[in-house]
Amino acid sequence: MLALRLARGTHPLVLLRRLLVAAASGGVGFLLLCALAYALTHPGDRTAALLRLSWCAIPLAATVHFAVAVAHTDPSTRPRTGLSAVGLGPGRLAALAAASTALSGALGSVLALLFFLHLRGDLTGLPFDGAARELLAAEAPLPLAATLTLLALVPLTATVAAALALRGRDAARDRAPVRPPGGLPWGCALTTAGLAVGTFTARAEKAAPLPLPKEFGAHPAGVLAGWALTAVGLAFAGPALTFFCGRLLQILRPGAVRLLAGRILMEESHRIGRPLGVVCAVASAVITAWALYDTGPRPFGPLTGLGAALVVACTTATLLTAVAQARHDRATATEELRRLGTPVGTLRLAALLRAAVLLLVFAPLTWAVATLAALPLSR
Repeated sequence: MLALRLARGTHPLVLLRRLLVAAASGGVGFLLLCALAYALTHPGDRTAALLRLSWCAIPLAATVHFAVAVAHTDPSTRPRTGLSAVGLGPGRLAALAAASTALSGALGSVLALLFFLHLRGDLTGLPFDGAARELLAAEAPLPLAATLTLLALVPLTATVAAALALRGRDAARDRAPVRPPGGLPWGCALTTAGLAVGTFTARAEKAAPLPLPKEFGAHPAGVLAGWALTAVGLAFAGPALTFFCGRLLQILRPGAVRLLAGRILMEESHRIGRPLGVVCAVASAVITAWALYDTGPRPFGPLTGLGAALVVACTTATLLTAVAQARHDRATATEELRRLGTPVGTLRLAALLRAAVLLLVFAPLTWAVATLAALPLSR
């Protein structure tokens, strides 16, 4: 009940983020129901049904990542002075954030079910009712237990992930000296392992590389595992690379603008580095897929496009949410700089420098990973 009252009085931008989480949850729920419909119409083809269901794990992971980022930046559940005295300590606030995440995920799952039933023709009276009867197995009744299990998957996973991520959150942000992130060795190792697994699997496959059916993807499991390892590796390496960008701005006798931009990047590396690494991994996968299928005979189906759009949108929204939260966290320091007479143009130039150096480092990395991933698959 408290989570509902907090949602009513929240800021419109925060409410928009929660609605975006609901939309992403609805998209994943619809993909899961489509995989269930394929299994109902093809009871003897269990391998293809499991592949279609397993491919839903990628947009599911992106949606959960976005939901955790939104819960982490929710101002109504941020620890503040005096809340512990009325029983709203860090643990209770984490539970409230998890409850808000559950509400958003449940709303999306309900909308996904209604839209799915509408396209099947089970719900009539609206435009396009029954427009996808053959694709969504309108002749076969939906099993209630399987439907509820699939629809509950996104809300439950996002809620547990948000509760674990927010448990033990500090009541105040320390501005102590920043320590360099230590995930670069693990990130390099996982990225290299992912590329090696993808290369080995692509050479071992005798069929066409990355076969993509018309309606949904069914890539080889080894290539999928290689891409997953590469994405995790880039996520681990993202904070260290962002910290390195801050160091890069401060070499060779920097001025005030470069010092300010570099210091901000170093302080924010822990917050924006991991979402930036995930975006880098997704961008490299998009480049690889485009290079492989731009001239190929296999078109992308609507469900494949929906899954790809969900992954790209969720990872981009997660990065933008982290950047907005980082900007909010340094608002006090920015106001202090303005009070001391720092021109607005200096702050804007520092922001442009941060964006430029991040693009300078992450763009070649993205292109290199995409090239290495696509090279064995294009032969």
